[in-house]
Formats: sequence, C-alpha cells, structure tokens
Amino acid sequence: MGPDEIESEESLVELALHVLNTADPFQKSRLGDSVATRWLNGAITHPYHPDRHLLVPDRPARLSNVKLVAPGLMPKLGKAGSLQSRIAIVHSLAHTESWAIDLSWDIIARFGKQEAMPREFFTDFVKVAQDEGRHFTLLAARLEDLGSYYGALPAHDGLWDSATATSKDLLSRLAVEHCVHEARGLDVLPTTISRFRNGGDNTTADLLERVVYPEEITHCAAGVKWFKYLCQRSRTPVSDKEEQEICAVESGTTAGDDEVISKFHAIVRTYFRGPLKPPFNEEARKTAGFGPEWYEPLAVKNPIHYG
Repeated sequence: MGPDEIESEESLVELALHVLNTADPFQKSRLGDSVATRWLNGAITHPYHPDRHLLVPDRPARLSNVKLVAPGLMPKLGKAGSLQSRIAIVHSLAHTESWAIDLSWDIIARFGKQEAMPREFFTDFVKVAQDEGRHFTLLAARLEDLGSYYGALPAHDGLWDSATATSKDLLSRLAVEHCVHEARGLDVLPTTISRFRNGGDNTTADLLERVVYPEEITHCAAGVKWFKYLCQRSRTPVSDKEEQEICAVESGTTAGDDEVISKFHAIVRTYFRGPLKPPFNEEARKTAGFGPEWYEPLAVKNPIHYG
C-alpha cells in the first residue's frame, strides 16, 4: 500500500460517524458490528487522522417510528406478570440498548481525537459498542417472538439528554453515562430477571442473565477505568509512561484515589439530576471497580416508616 492509499483509508472515527449517521437501528447494529470486527482484527489501522477535522452530529440519526414521550409520562412497565408487561419491559430495554449503541460510537468520535486518547480507549469502547448492538438485536428479536416489535410502544430519550449535557467534557460523559447510568442498569437487572422467571418467561430471563448482565458489568468497568485514567493523566500531562498509567488504573493502584472520587462526586452533582437511588447492586458494581465510596455519598437514603 502506497502513501496515498494509507492517507485515504478511513479511520475508526470516520467509520464511527457512519454508524452515528445511520438511522435504522438494525442497520446501525450491523454496521457497528462490522466496523468493530475490522478494528479488533487489525483491518482498520488508524483510530483517527490528525489532520482531518470531522463534524460529530449533535444528535445521531434515528428513525421516527418510535413515539417519544417525556420520561415522567412513560406508562408503567409492570412486573412481568402478564404478556403485556413483559413486552413493555423488553421494548424499554431494547430502546435503551439502541441509544447505548450511539453513546458508545459517539464517545469514540467526539472525544477520541479531541482528547488524544490512547489506542486502548478506542478498543474498549468499540467492544462496548459491539456488545450494545448485539443486545439490541437480540432484544428486538425477542420482542417479535413475544408478538410485538421495536417501535410498537412509546419510549423516552433521557439517555441522550445526558449525552447532550456532557458533550463538551469527556470526564463528565464518562461519569454520567458510562458510570452512573451503566451502574443503574446493574442495579435493576437482577430484579428484572427474577420477574421474568416468576412470570414463566425463562427465555427472556436467560438472555438477560447470560448475555446482557455480565457484559454490562464490563461496560461500567470501562467507564470507571477511563475516568481514573483521565484524572491520573491530568496530574502528569507530560508523562510518556501511558501504558504504565493504564495498567495502574486497571489494577486499582491509581495515586490520589480520594481526589479522583471527589472529582467524580462533583461532576455527578453538576450533571445528574437528583440523588442516586438505592438499593445498589454492590457485588456487580464492585466487580466493575465501582466501590461504595464512589456512589454512596451521592445517594438518597430510603426513609423508614413505622406502623
């Protein structure tokens, strides 16, 4: 391959923009899976081209077939005791995953070059994006098995509201979307799984328990890892020991952890509406490197009622 061919090769960021600009979520998932596979097997060599200045859309392309309502106006999903409730819950999960695809490609396209992130950052979020696309596809297929389809019910776009609020700052994006929101999913999924089993739908319960749940733990871990990394890098901006920094973050030996966690608290209080709501899935959060010192100070305690 000659120099001109190398220069003309599309980078990962450029391909991420193709995914973001694809409106149909099924096509978006397939394209994202193809891009992810090519990146992970080395067929895409450049995370970005330093001399190419690309416009990241304020909002990714989306089909208009899903009726959007304000989060507070969403119908109750129920507890999976009826077919109608099970469909509503799976539809809600599929919608969340459809946005998670966009969030993963957006963090790559919006911040990867801007923040001069290391190659491992791109790889981690490519893996997250590929997982989210697979989750959406599986949940949408399950909806059809249940006699419905994605777009049959209303949904809200609260996840992208948070993305818009954090579009100028990678630390804030990581804290709110990839730590707080991802961890909230870990909190509620075990109860959701139990409800499907109690309702006699072991197929959906198995999908959530064996595929979605364990992979979502790794997604929260990516958010925590790169939040710590940025805090570490800000203290030693001229360090050329980037690989050692990443290893230190992954092993939990980051210097100044109290400072990092205080920074996290300040960002969440600024960008996340209201306190975090227990109960928390402490075991899954801990597996993701997200111990109670990160979130308990941000939580509202359940009031005790007597009588």
